[in-house]
Amino acid sequence: MRLHHLAFAVLLAASCDQGKSKLDDVKVAPPRVPVPAGSAGVGGPAPAATPAQDIDSKDILARTPAADEVDVEWVLIAWKDLDATTYHGQIDKRAANRSNAEAAKLAQDTAAQLKADPSKIDALVKSTSEQPGGGDAEPITLNKNTTLPPEFKILIDLSLRLQPKEVGIVKTPLGYHVIERVPPAPPDPLESADILARPAETGPVMVQHVLIGWKDVPAAKHAQVDPRAKDRTKTDADKIASDVLAKARGGEDFKALMKQYSEDPGSKDTARPYEVSADAPLVEPFKKLSLRLKMGEVGLVKSPFGWHIIKRIEPPPPDPLESADILARQPVTQKAKVKHILLGWNEVKSKDPRAQKRSRADLDKLVKDTVAKLKAGAKIEDLMKTLSEDPGSSKSGESYDVTPDAQLVDGFKKLSLRLNVGEVGVVKTEFGMHIIKRVE
Repeated sequence: MRLHHLAFAVLLAASCDQGKSKLDDVKVAPPRVPVPAGSAGVGGPAPAATPAQDIDSKDILARTPAADEVDVEWVLIAWKDLDATTYHGQIDKRAANRSNAEAAKLAQDTAAQLKADPSKIDALVKSTSEQPGGGDAEPITLNKNTTLPPEFKILIDLSLRLQPKEVGIVKTPLGYHVIERVPPAPPDPLESADILARPAETGPVMVQHVLIGWKDVPAAKHAQVDPRAKDRTKTDADKIASDVLAKARGGEDFKALMKQYSEDPGSKDTARPYEVSADAPLVEPFKKLSLRLKMGEVGLVKSPFGWHIIKRIEPPPPDPLESADILARQPVTQKAKVKHILLGWNEVKSKDPRAQKRSRADLDKLVKDTVAKLKAGAKIEDLMKTLSEDPGSSKSGESYDVTPDAQLVDGFKKLSLRLNVGEVGVVKTEFGMHIIKRVE
């Protein structure tokens, strides 16, 4: 149930699994690195580590923001204690034997080099940064709406307070980030500059897209790419993207174009739309173009995954099973604890054999019967054990903590924050139907 800012992919391979979208599961983590797993791993609690030195740039963090949106690059420097708590055996070899004191000194020395000569940032990202897969030496756009887990929001806080070419340091569970604010990357000549120059809507808007990659796209360093893109040059990708854009603007069926050309495995065959709003945790170029398109209009924009040919579409009608009355409310809370029963059917890509055999008519009856039982007083934990197809929570009766910036699929989050305590509702996502009860 996760979706994320594309430039901040975790191990991007996770987003390329069959049936998952490259706009999926990329909503969970900081840039191109593993998500911190907390203190408890497969082998039990992680060993306690010596507290890390605090070398954060507190003078910069104390300022008011200098801009609403900035482009930054950074050098990530880790140390050996983080292998147990964050990297789980995947830490960079240079950091594997480094103490925290040594890491702090290296971060400060790196910052000093950049302060003396800000033009060194690309070279230092490539030579020194310890992000898995290596540094990309490409700007990352951050703004006040960028969604990251709470422990990484300090990256945004510092970045938005930097002046152009200024350098600062912050610590996250990944290590020390030596951050420099850099000039924005120049727009690609093929991008829809006229559309991108318009004022943005706040949204939400609904869009579909065709993704076209190439062998040197930044995401290719961290994930599998579509076989068609493995040997494709940027020049070849430019031509395909231009041709698809022309076909879409010429009135060709966009769903057919998605099926034929798109390299987003989670949407190319299903024509899955995306809901985009000003604070949606999606890659900034994708979001910027989407929020400037007129209804039915098509545009072209480049992201770390390649070219996106994006079309704005009418919002789909609500599913008859969904709790339209609850979804129409304003949020009633900013923090909810919920439990849910996930039920799929044979039109949803589910690994659960019950869902694979279930017709839509059978689903309708099962959802209605289950909601009736819950409203009559049945315990949701009991029904989760017997019915739910969410492998992460069905047997344990696990609850989800939901906040506006939780890394959860949007429909699930939208309904959860509109439920009153004890209330039950239904919402549809790409995973199936969720019967949700707010428990706190």
